[in-house]
Parts: sequence; structure tokens; C-alpha cells
Amino acid sequence: MTNIIKNPRVTEKASFAYEHNVYTFDVAAGANKTEIKKAIFSLYKVKPIGVNVLPIPKKDTFSRGKAGTKGGGRKALVYLKKGDKIEFV
Repeated sequence: MTNIIKNPRVTEKASFAYEHNVYTFDVAAGANKTEIKKAIFSLYKVKPIGVNVLPIPKKDTFSRGKAGTKGGGRKALVYLKKGDKIEFV
């Protein structure tokens, strides 16, 4: 269960969504919505009402004369009911 959720995605855009009870997490490439719901419940003891999974595209980079690629992967938007919170310490 714990290898499904990699880490919370703490960005400026994600922090605005906290006001609407939407939390963003980086997730494993093969994880589906039901597995993500179960992992969130086991880690944070809150029951999500919905999960959206989105791809993060790879980006080409160029640094110090060398070409490369950045990241890629998947992220999940986890919707909680009003009154539920997830605390990131």
C-alpha cells in the first residue's frame, strides 16, 4: 500500500486546492483509483470521496551543454468531504 503513494505534491497550484479539500499526490505508474483510495485511507485515516489520476508529461531539458529529460509519471487529485483534512508534517 505504501509504495502506491510516493509523496504529496506540494506546489503553489496544489496549495490553492487545499481550500476546496483537494490534495495532490505523486503516485506509482501502475496504480488505479481504488488502490489509491485504499492507500490514502491506510496512511491518513480519511476516506476520499473521489480520485482523479492525471499523467505528468516528460520534459526535455538542456543544461551545461547536455540534453536530457525531466521526470514524468502520474499524479492523483484526491477529493475529501467537507471537514476532513490531511496534515503534511
